[in-house]
Amino acid sequence: MTANLPSASPAVVRLTRFTRTELSDIAGDGEDAFGVSWTGLTWRAKEEHFGIERDGRLVAHTGLVTVPLSIGAVETRAVGVGGVIVAPDLRGQGLVRIVMTAALEHARKRGPEYGLLFCMPHLLPLYERFGWQQLHEEVEVEQPEDTTAIMPLRTMWVPLREGARWPVGPVRLRSLPM
Repeated sequence: MTANLPSASPAVVRLTRFTRTELSDIAGDGEDAFGVSWTGLTWRAKEEHFGIERDGRLVAHTGLVTVPLSIGAVETRAVGVGGVIVAPDLRGQGLVRIVMTAALEHARKRGPEYGLLFCMPHLLPLYERFGWQQLHEEVEVEQPEDTTAIMPLRTMWVPLREGARWPVGPVRLRSLPM
């Protein structure tokens, strides 16, 4: 299931899969581990997964997926970050920082200039401490059957390349949200 990441902290592992079973290891068996079912959105699966294991148990996760988007007249891509979660009994111990740092180090090698994530309003200060910046524009996201929706969560971005600046204009994620 896992392989050690040579360039990251020894506590971080690259997961070969992240299924409902692995999510249950972290969050228990609740139906809405991320607290976003109220949005009514369909979410895109991540392609790459990073985690922290303690005593044989997965206790933290961050997932990545490259997504197409348009910002004003600019067509570009971003590395979408999602599925960020830490076991409730281990929150406040810096595990988000560790697993997020490893995932973003990897994201910087993927090519896009931007990282993009959606989060609950109460998590804005957490991500801001890691260098993420809030977008104040509405973000349109694709949904099944050629429909779109306005993202009800807060949108944040982080530069993945030195000097990267977020373009001006309306934002449309040209995929399901991550």
